[in-house]
Amino acid sequence: MKPYLSLITLAVADLERALRFYRDGLGLPTEGIVGQDIAHGAVAFFDLQPGLKLALFPRESLCHDAGLPPGPPSPSSLSLAHNVGSREAVGAVMREAEAAGARIVKPAQDTFWGGHAGYFMDPDGHLWEVAWNPAWPLPT
Repeated sequence: MKPYLSLITLAVADLERALRFYRDGLGLPTEGIVGQDIAHGAVAFFDLQPGLKLALFPRESLCHDAGLPPGPPSPSSLSLAHNVGSREAVGAVMREAEAAGARIVKPAQDTFWGGHAGYFMDPDGHLWEVAWNPAWPLPT
């Protein structure tokens, strides 16, 4: 298998609240919620970068779609990383997330690997790392 990730789907408890957090709080572009007229079809998509989208899908709908029983969310099961171009940008993104309603889990700080990083949780408990890694220049 040669993986090509094109979609990251986050299960959310309240689709409207999650939409406000990512669209209004973090400024991610979206056309809003689509599929509301279809049972278990409501979803919001966000363009992250060419070829990669973020989807917000109600937890109940994701479980229904996958054929799994609903279970409790676990913030320690997965972390999404947002890499930025500078040490200062880490703090700026962390402040933006907190102002949008995120909970800061680990404030931005220097890392053992020579970078600078911190963690926040979105309103549904999804864990995000914001990091600057001097060894990983960002594409232009």
